[in-house]
Amino acid sequence: MRDVDKDKLIRDYLEGVTQLQDSVARLTDEQRRSHPVAGKWSIHEVVCHLADFEPIMTDRMTRVIALEKPDLLGADESLFAKSLAYDARDFDEQLRLIAVLRSHTARILKATPEAAFGRIGVHSEAGPLTLEQLIQRATNHLPHHIAFIKEKRAALGA
Repeated sequence: MRDVDKDKLIRDYLEGVTQLQDSVARLTDEQRRSHPVAGKWSIHEVVCHLADFEPIMTDRMTRVIALEKPDLLGADESLFAKSLAYDARDFDEQLRLIAVLRSHTARILKATPEAAFGRIGVHSEAGPLTLEQLIQRATNHLPHHIAFIKEKRAALGA
């Protein structure tokens, strides 16, 4: 197994929260809920999606730490968005949920031996993934969607 820069991996993972918070700062509820890019989620819906998948990613990482080669289920973001009351959710609560889960998971990762970052879980769609890969996927998830938030902000002129 190659060397893992555990501290950098965890720092990058945590930094996503600040990036997300900055990307939605100073927007009104009306701006967050509008659909400035036709056929795409609103900023509010993007944040709800992120809040839906943060516990899933936390679960995947902690299962790989605690269990021997656990099964990791995929999830359909479209079904979540359609079924999980995005319109009824509190935006700030969604942001807090993401921040708390990242802080919680980072604390676990900091206490996890570096050797465990090579442990494997088997994702139902992607196949075998190491803990390190799962952390990288979680880390990349926020910036991936922050790009869409920036696109929406630009369309709003915000």
